[in-house]
Amino acid sequence: MPNNAQPHVALLASPGMGHLIPIIELGKRMVSHHEFHVTIFFVASDHASITSLLKSPTPHNLDIVALPFVDISGLIELNTHLVTKLLVIMRESLPSLRSLIAAMKIRPTALIVDLFGADAFEIAQEFGMLKYVFVTTNAWFLAVIFHSSSLDKQVILEGHVKGQKPLKIPGCKSLLFKDTLESLHDIDSVDESEFIGTKMTKSNGILINTWQDLESSTIEALRDNNYLGGLIKVPIYPIGPLVRQEGKQVLDKQVKQWLDKQPIESQSQRKFIWVVRPPSNNALGSYFTIGKTDGDGTPDYLPQGFFTRTKDIGLVIPMWAPQAQILSHPSVGGFLSHCGWNSTLESITNGVPMIAWPLYAEQKMNAAMLTEDFEIAVRPKVSTTEEIVGRGEIEGMVRMMMADKEGHAMKNIVKELKQNAEKALDKGGSSYNSLSQVAQDCLHHLQV
Repeated sequence: MPNNAQPHVALLASPGMGHLIPIIELGKRMVSHHEFHVTIFFVASDHASITSLLKSPTPHNLDIVALPFVDISGLIELNTHLVTKLLVIMRESLPSLRSLIAAMKIRPTALIVDLFGADAFEIAQEFGMLKYVFVTTNAWFLAVIFHSSSLDKQVILEGHVKGQKPLKIPGCKSLLFKDTLESLHDIDSVDESEFIGTKMTKSNGILINTWQDLESSTIEALRDNNYLGGLIKVPIYPIGPLVRQEGKQVLDKQVKQWLDKQPIESQSQRKFIWVVRPPSNNALGSYFTIGKTDGDGTPDYLPQGFFTRTKDIGLVIPMWAPQAQILSHPSVGGFLSHCGWNSTLESITNGVPMIAWPLYAEQKMNAAMLTEDFEIAVRPKVSTTEEIVGRGEIEGMVRMMMADKEGHAMKNIVKELKQNAEKALDKGGSSYNSLSQVAQDCLHHLQV
């Protein structure tokens, strides 16, 4: 229970682990480093995530509250874009959120929402709370959202989408068409981006899950009135990297034993752990069938006899694995990732280079940053969403990352970034100071 002298902050997470994980880590950091009381409200898309989350241990002064599931099937079409679906879910959850906040004896000083929860600002306004947006991905993504929302929609469609010309972002890296956001292909989604951008300018500040040294030029462009600062008009707070703490996860005994047997940063025989999920109807799922397994237990969406052929050099894990814990193990020398920002930060903060295999959302943008700007990843030459990547190219990327001179350079760079990230989060570091400023503003608001 918060007290009258302690800043009480509410965090609101939209559906999806990509939003929920950094929100939880932000809450933990605000409690442990800045003496907040934090209440996290989250909207879950399935019962499994609610159950697993509520069973997880949380620090003192951190409360986690699940908002009731909302059925939006009568409010959307079958082909409604994901961004629109998330916005509708969050809007339909507002009455429950308002009731819970209204019932609190000591109401929050501030409300922090992710990109899809900005409609909740009307509740913050009603109860006199400060309003912040937490961008759970990177600064370049935020720059693209703001700049695209300021452009005429036909300019984007004719020049960038149909003409496949780079989208130039003032003061930032240009966005190539091959890496563009899916939402920029659709007029309605561009409208939603404009709506999100407008809501963010009504906030007291924007928190970003990155750090100053990682994206210094982009962050400066977001602040500079000559570039994007004139559009944004509110303070920018890089507070990352906020990632799952591997010490809180438990490695399966079989996985740990297998990893412990491998040499440090394994480079011989290209040994692997592969977390395999059954293919869905989207992406490349239509190329496979899901059904029986063969004699050695290999499911039929993998090559026949795969488990037998790879039993001495690989470990296949079905569905889920404690990723942060595995990446922190000294035997891991590389990570094939779809380049979600959470996974990207987990790989960087554990000093592990990557093979970038992007599929959707901002993953292609992240892959471009990792390969072209940070130089800590290698990427297939063909599109991973439109073509099949050949086994020869996969072999070449693994060999380059694990054994070649370019791979050693990648390892050195990513380890430097790991150390740099740790400094940003340490007391007196850039990210620590950014979150301290938010804490001071909340404390001042409490005292007014």
